Amino acid sequence: MNHRITVVALSRAIARTFTTVAPTPSSFPMKTVTRSNFEPALEALSDYVRSADFVAVDLEMTGIASAPWRESFEFDRNDIRYLKVKDSAEKFAIIQFGVCPFRWDSEKLSFIAYPHNFYIFPRQEISSRGPSCEFLCQTASMDFLARYQFDFNLCLREGISYLSREQENELLQQLPRDCADSGGFPLVNIPDLFFTERMKIKFKEWHDYLLLGGSSISETHGISGGANQQFQISFYKTRPALSLAGFTAHQLRLIQMVIRKHFEDLAYVSMNFEGSHIQQLVVYVDSKADRDLLLKEVKEDNHKGFKHKIKAAVGFRHVIDLLCTEKKLIVGHNCFLDIAHIHSKFFGHLPITAEEFGSSIIKHLPHIIDTKVLLNSNDLLQQLMKKSSTSLSSAFALLCPQIALGYKNCDLASLSRVKAEVQVDDIRVSNWDPGAKHEAGFDAFMTGCIFAQACSHLGIDFKLLSPSEDLAYNKLLQKHINHLYLSWTSGDIINLATGNMTTESMSSSKKRRPKIIHDNIVLIWGFPSKIMAGDLKECIVKAFGYGAVTSVYQIDETAAFIQFSRSGLVSDFLVLKETLERKNSTISVLNPLWKLLEGGKTRAAKYEAYYEICRSALLKSLFADQAEAIGIKCKTMQTHLEAIEGRAAREEDPPIREILSANEIMESLYSPVVEKQVETSKLL
Repeated sequence: MNHRITVVALSRAIARTFTTVAPTPSSFPMKTVTRSNFEPALEALSDYVRSADFVAVDLEMTGIASAPWRESFEFDRNDIRYLKVKDSAEKFAIIQFGVCPFRWDSEKLSFIAYPHNFYIFPRQEISSRGPSCEFLCQTASMDFLARYQFDFNLCLREGISYLSREQENELLQQLPRDCADSGGFPLVNIPDLFFTERMKIKFKEWHDYLLLGGSSISETHGISGGANQQFQISFYKTRPALSLAGFTAHQLRLIQMVIRKHFEDLAYVSMNFEGSHIQQLVVYVDSKADRDLLLKEVKEDNHKGFKHKIKAAVGFRHVIDLLCTEKKLIVGHNCFLDIAHIHSKFFGHLPITAEEFGSSIIKHLPHIIDTKVLLNSNDLLQQLMKKSSTSLSSAFALLCPQIALGYKNCDLASLSRVKAEVQVDDIRVSNWDPGAKHEAGFDAFMTGCIFAQACSHLGIDFKLLSPSEDLAYNKLLQKHINHLYLSWTSGDIINLATGNMTTESMSSSKKRRPKIIHDNIVLIWGFPSKIMAGDLKECIVKAFGYGAVTSVYQIDETAAFIQFSRSGLVSDFLVLKETLERKNSTISVLNPLWKLLEGGKTRAAKYEAYYEICRSALLKSLFADQAEAIGIKCKTMQTHLEAIEGRAAREEDPPIREILSANEIMESLYSPVVEKQVETSKLL
């Protein structure tokens, strides 16, 4: 999902396309797929994917960041960037999935695109012991979708459900092991005794009725059990049976006990009829061997019905399985978050590190290309983009003007080297009104068009390509395959195949910023709310000198990063902070740092604590609350003392190293700083 800025050339809205109506010249032709037409659409899509040269994808989600401090920051280390993507993919839902296969038509010398717009919703199709699916919605993201006329009612009502491979395997492990109850329990109250006696009479009446030769349903329409309870005479295959309805789970257990205790030629079974519903039956058997055969048949039928139900619940994941099976080149735009969502929703839990994630995802989708990486890594393409935004809509308008305008402007048509037409079902269209239809299917189409144009500028001539040639192995694309931006904001690039990271070169147009050195950073949180980034820097430089701090970055109103000019100042700051808080004297109040410590809730730690906080799955809107909730306070104190003791170990005089305690080291480090502040105050 990419939040695109609408450009002037794509300002008019495209009318919504429905699958039951042929696309008109005034609308963008796109196949809208819901659960009502999913099966035939999947069958047709399978043919399109198999014959495609590449498949473009795009996702729409319910949000990006679960809290302001979960946004991607400049100060984030690569492992933390991944943790933030992981948190986003695990907490938010996909509600629309765009899939657009592109096939080169050698006769028309044009790409044929088949845009599909899938509405999906994580509906719980199979009841299980676990809770139903929960997800977050970010107000800004939902409002953004609403402004582009996203049909939320259609998504909730007709969205296609799905199961991940991990969920499917877990359900298969829950296949019914037995079809009859194997245990009993003592009757401890009068109502249960009356109920079991009444059931014993009812079953005996039916049992005797069978022995007298009455086996046809036509002879009786049913036997009432009282209230809404019904014994409907039926058959299980060739055996006479009673279908039980209207009984509670407790009453059914009592019925099982009655059958097992009083009727050797009756068997209680629970049937899953083709996965549609579960029916409780009491079946007549004429021997022990027939009983054993019945239980075996029921178990097999239950397994078959349950597997059928699981297969139906797999839902939209059949599309993902199709992409995995065909191993086509998958094209996305700034798509690391999209790929993380695909792994989380359709494969299984996301690994804890980016390297493990890369290794896992390429087992399923071995060829992925990010068009934003492609645009930023080539000088010719950058020149064509005129150093403008590489957002999806901007890139589409600049690289594919004639496609964006539906080929209505002949002059613009000559600006692009590659043409693209759209086909929905059996109708092929090359003219449509311009517009920025912010839907996943349309965005996938834009992504594929950008990729086709970029390939042409890189030197790939589609007219010369053999029909059997696989773009995923094209030499000109190899250095870009599986290279993705690690976060949804520009930054480092990860090679999924190796786990290696590369830093994007900084262009002259970008603002120069101080180099980030994570070992020189202190994380501080819980300080008084009135203190801003400038106040933080002012307090610290007064205590340590004006060259001590290179930059301050505020995470939210409760937390900030302080980058010192050298790593040694990190320990000095932490020691001074703890010493001032411990003394809490008049001298402490005189120290400029005391302004940060008022209220006694200020915490500080080395950068590594930030990793621990981001790693937690807890959800707190404010960073300070998150840190406190996962117990970083205790870890911080321990980290500080370890740093102090480590400093003692570096003392040159061995006797001092043996004698000094952590508190004494605090005193020795604190005194010169405080004395300097006192002297300064006297001079003033």
